Amino acid sequence: MRHNLTLQDISRLSFIFYMQIFYTISKIKKYISEHKNKKISIGFVPTMGALHKGHISLIDRAKAENDICICSIFVNPIQFNNKEDLLNYPRHLENDITQLIAVNCDILFAPSEKEMYPVPDNTIYNLGGLDKFMEGKFRLNHFNGVAVIVKKLFEIVEPNRAYFGAKDFQQLVVIKYLVKKYSIPVEIISCNIVREDDGLALSSRNARLTKEERAIAPFIHQILLKAKEKSRTNSVNEIKNMVSEEINAKPLIKLEYFEIVNKSTLENIEKIDDFSDCIACIAVFVGNIRLIDNINFL
Repeated sequence: MRHNLTLQDISRLSFIFYMQIFYTISKIKKYISEHKNKKISIGFVPTMGALHKGHISLIDRAKAENDICICSIFVNPIQFNNKEDLLNYPRHLENDITQLIAVNCDILFAPSEKEMYPVPDNTIYNLGGLDKFMEGKFRLNHFNGVAVIVKKLFEIVEPNRAYFGAKDFQQLVVIKYLVKKYSIPVEIISCNIVREDDGLALSSRNARLTKEERAIAPFIHQILLKAKEKSRTNSVNEIKNMVSEEINAKPLIKLEYFEIVNKSTLENIEKIDDFSDCIACIAVFVGNIRLIDNINFL
């Protein structure tokens, strides 16, 4: 359903339902400073907007585990290596605000690009090589862009806990490393993947799928389930070959990568056994839309 609300309407609604919206760093930092002095815990959900049930599940958990829940919406340009993907990324701020009000989110931080990057930020972070695997091979400098914005947001919001969905598993591992490496005082909480009834992992990009593409997209989860089942009796190479052959045989779907990796180091697993702490990660194009997913093997 489309919500035909003006920003003025939304501001009035947010006042009625006690959700505050900040657009500048100085104002949200002032608010947070006042509440930090009261020893109030802050749960933080950073997003790029186009909110769906997966995001809302993070908001719900942050609210349950903290005194205040803050959500940010900012489409971070420096983590996009594809300019077309950045331009086409869905932006529905009015609808996002309506959803946040409906679930009683306490605060929204929705800065502009100029607010977050008054000058270019060329900081290069040491991510322990975790940014070189999988996504890092196909999205040059993506994770450094993620590190830049996440560290900025953590410094602004000063959360006690920050909540991230496990669908972006590599991102989760990278952020945990960033927090440890740079001694950022925040607990990173991993939250389970939220799926549609047909198994498709929720993603803001799903809205860009055509009807035909949306019908075939659940095969991504189906092949992951099959790979997990095969892991009990088949070798890593046999599983990878099976996934590649079956996906590329499907219309509208093209495999970019499928890897079985150690959950901590992200290095490829050569043999699956009872001691393997591994996860299978996949990236595919459904039409022109790039989707990722993963599944724990053990």
